[in-house]
Amino acid sequence: MINRRSTLKSMVLGAVSTLAIAAIAIPSAQAGNKELKIGFVGVTSGPAAAWGTSNVRSMQTRAAWLNEKGGVKIGDDTYNINIVTFDDQKDPKRAIAGMEKMAQEGIHYVVGPNVDDGAAAVRPVAEANGIIYFPYAFPKALYQKPASNAVLGMIANYQSGPAIYKFLKENKGVKTIAFVAANESDPLSQRDSGVEAAKALGLQVVAQNDTYQNDTRDFTPVLTPIVALKPDLLVLSGVAPANAPLLIRAARELGYEGLISTETAQDAKVLQEGAGEYANGFISVGGASTPEIASDEMKEFVARYTKMFGEYNDESNTKVYALEYILDTLKANPAAINDVAEFKKTMDTFSAPNPFLKGDAKLSYVGSTSFGQKRQLAVPMVVNEYKDGAFQTLFVGSVD
Repeated sequence: MINRRSTLKSMVLGAVSTLAIAAIAIPSAQAGNKELKIGFVGVTSGPAAAWGTSNVRSMQTRAAWLNEKGGVKIGDDTYNINIVTFDDQKDPKRAIAGMEKMAQEGIHYVVGPNVDDGAAAVRPVAEANGIIYFPYAFPKALYQKPASNAVLGMIANYQSGPAIYKFLKENKGVKTIAFVAANESDPLSQRDSGVEAAKALGLQVVAQNDTYQNDTRDFTPVLTPIVALKPDLLVLSGVAPANAPLLIRAARELGYEGLISTETAQDAKVLQEGAGEYANGFISVGGASTPEIASDEMKEFVARYTKMFGEYNDESNTKVYALEYILDTLKANPAAINDVAEFKKTMDTFSAPNPFLKGDAKLSYVGSTSFGQKRQLAVPMVVNEYKDGAFQTLFVGSVD
């Protein structure tokens, strides 16, 4: 079982990462270049730190690279990109404070928050201050009319869940499924969506009401009754990266031999440190790239990220996209720099080359099927399987 030192280490690393990120100097501005501030409000400390840290590090890496190349040409002006960050500590009240800080600095485009409560909490501030924000949170109300300022930055659980369950039903013979979730709004909402999707596929749901507190460290009492049911698939709904290895290890030590999956992105290093070989076979949503489809520019991004921070998080294959979409949409309509209404108008017809994928892949906004309007970034849906310290691609899909 992961010890307290490892848990504290993960939390401290998250907090230290935030400070380190903030301290990274943006390359010297080119003569005559203007400054374009892009914000981040999200979690970079605590059990869920990996989610927000991968956001910030991706933004910092890409911004530094673009600034090094001379800045970003938008209309008649060239800009150096300055990433302004705020750690909301997974607290909705702090998320509101962070978004208010962005408004005070005149920032119109913000990446985050990373969880449902935070993304919902900042909506009034964003709408009142003309801010478009890119949450990594799943409530459909954020992206459906009358809401219009939030843009989903990744694949939602109600999009990936059905795809995962269908794949496992058809390829692994899964017939029974059990769910366990933290007693918080995000994971509970994801559990409910997962149960609905599983039933629609004809799977037998044998457990769906088992919950735990997010600060739990001994999951044996939680999982004992579930393991006794011997489900073919155990879904860890909305599990935070720091809790995933604890749950996996507890299930395996109790003798569970079935499949384990989640619809949240995970950190291979955390899994390796916390669960070791017990994590082999664990299925999760990965970053929006695989070695087979990654372009040379994506490979360079990974190399630059790794050099800058000393490690790489697979989830950044997805998190690299938000800044790219913001900048390319502004290039398509420079009037949107200070007018988010112009940005929204551009989203419906926006298309640009995707620098991170091989071939003629395009950046575009999707979400019409899920939300009735284009309020989602088109990123590949990559589903991974963990094995011996690294993620391997299980399959790749997409949403419209």
